[in-house]
Amino acid sequence: MQTYNIHDAKTHLSKLVEMAARGESFVIAKAGKPMVKVIALDTPGSSQMKRFGFMSGQVKVPDDFNSMGAGEIQSIFENKL
Repeated sequence: MQTYNIHDAKTHLSKLVEMAARGESFVIAKAGKPMVKVIALDTPGSSQMKRFGFMSGQVKVPDDFNSMGAGEIQSIFENKL
């Protein structure tokens, strides 16, 4: 795996980004000390993206969801001041 110092990475950023996009990972070092590893992102295709409702039928919302804890909340506000 290639290692580039920060100055070279800044100077050749476009070339290095293209290289990483092709799958060639590399390391950026500062004063000879490795700091980061640059690799390509694997972005999911449109068929792999999760859509709203993917857990449909797997979650149960209680019938009293909108009023849950209303008594406790009311007592908290009434007892203040």
